[in-house]
Amino acid sequence: MAWRRFSAPELSHGLWTGLWAALVAVVTIVVVQTLTADETPEGYRILFRLVGTAYVACGLIAWRRRPDSRSGLLMTATGFLLFLEPLLDRFGSLGDLTEDLWSITIIWLLLTMLSGGRLTSRVDKTLVGLFVLEFAIEALRLATGGAEDGALAGVEGLAVSIGCLGTAVAIGVRYARASAPRRRALLPSVAGIGALLLFAFAQGGELPIWFRWVAVLSLLAVPAGFLVGLLRSRLARGGLADLFRRLPTMRGEDLQPALARVLGDPTAEIVRGHPYPDDGRGAAVINEEATLVYDASLDDDPELIEAVVSAAAIALESRARLERIVTAGDDERRRLERNLHDGAQQRLVALAMQLRLVQHEIHTDPAAAQALVDSASKELALSLEELRELARGIHPAVLDHGLEPALHSLASQATVPTEVAYDAEGRLPEPIELAAYFVTSEALANVGKYARANSASVRVAHGDGALVVEIADDGIGGADAALGSGLRGLADRVEALDGRLRVVSPPGAGTVVRAELPCAS
Repeated sequence: MAWRRFSAPELSHGLWTGLWAALVAVVTIVVVQTLTADETPEGYRILFRLVGTAYVACGLIAWRRRPDSRSGLLMTATGFLLFLEPLLDRFGSLGDLTEDLWSITIIWLLLTMLSGGRLTSRVDKTLVGLFVLEFAIEALRLATGGAEDGALAGVEGLAVSIGCLGTAVAIGVRYARASAPRRRALLPSVAGIGALLLFAFAQGGELPIWFRWVAVLSLLAVPAGFLVGLLRSRLARGGLADLFRRLPTMRGEDLQPALARVLGDPTAEIVRGHPYPDDGRGAAVINEEATLVYDASLDDDPELIEAVVSAAAIALESRARLERIVTAGDDERRRLERNLHDGAQQRLVALAMQLRLVQHEIHTDPAAAQALVDSASKELALSLEELRELARGIHPAVLDHGLEPALHSLASQATVPTEVAYDAEGRLPEPIELAAYFVTSEALANVGKYARANSASVRVAHGDGALVVEIADDGIGGADAALGSGLRGLADRVEALDGRLRVVSPPGAGTVVRAELPCAS
């Protein structure tokens, strides 16, 4: 038998609205037909006529959530096919022919919950084929007079029995072998096992009224299983609040187990790079360096995956930023140690030696002692200047007089002519002034080192609840904030104040470094 490949169409807003309207219309017609019939059907038959409502409703929800999966389409189709018999009942044989057409789609649905509605194995195709055979035999029986007994009826009943029992066994085996997330995805199929067994047994002949009630009610287990799975998904999503609350204090080794708990998938892991799992697992990109790999059945809950990926991205970025801050702190300490050792420390050691020589020569050779004192005085002045430079790198004293004088001081020390345009009144919060100063200092230092510029400018504006600091040059451009540890450190400083640092540097067109710092007027 050849199986035609198809994909579920995108469920647009118009199609979504139209299908819900169709459901309301069909249910209304069926209810009116039932109430106006000459003879009121038995209670179980009235219920059977309305079972399709649950299938269509749940199918539309599933289809809307996962338009790339055929499961929602199959459940919706099953629901509408369940309405065919009551809608076509007055047309005689046509109603009889379509009475069990829904069995094809429901078997297809139950067997393919894990594969998105795709028949991927010979067993699945054979089991669905048995119900296609049953439909063909029914059509043949009706065409030949509708005989209730005989060889055709026996083959038809046998096909249904084998199909129902085989489907129940296949689902049971898959559930036993499945991981925890896949078992959750299989819940509607497992719920349908009872209905399959009842309908297999129903092929044996006349049935008591209670059995018919149980058989009809069992059909509701499939949409009920879907709703239970949806509720469990919602409850799992509730664990995200606790996860986000713990992110700021969570250690690196605790992140992956926490994500696995929220997903309910102990195999979930964060891997480096962007692999494409070929073992039936799903993958979602977290950032440029990491991917979340998980059980593919969790793709049925894209909102949960998206939220967990967002949490992972926040945690990894926070960890990376913390690592950058720690590294920057270590680098700064090493720089201070190196500068102290190579500069002020050596000068002070030399000064101490000169003072001992002065002490030795002051009585025997006053002239030599005077020369040593002059030299020591110069060394002391140089040492004090170097210490002031180091102190400015830690906390610039010039900021005590305000941001504007501090920026003019930086501009006067720049290696290229630099203009300052300052449009802000009064003193600003100390963290804002520090961030603006260091952004300007680092940007002007980069102009001197890399830009090959002839001039630069510093513009500061305060308004609309933000302080904007913009440093521009007319150099060669091509700067990349992601590649420079200095600019990356500045970005961390700015982002720590809920601000934003942007670098625009097209090759050959200069560089603009722009910092936006929240600052109320």
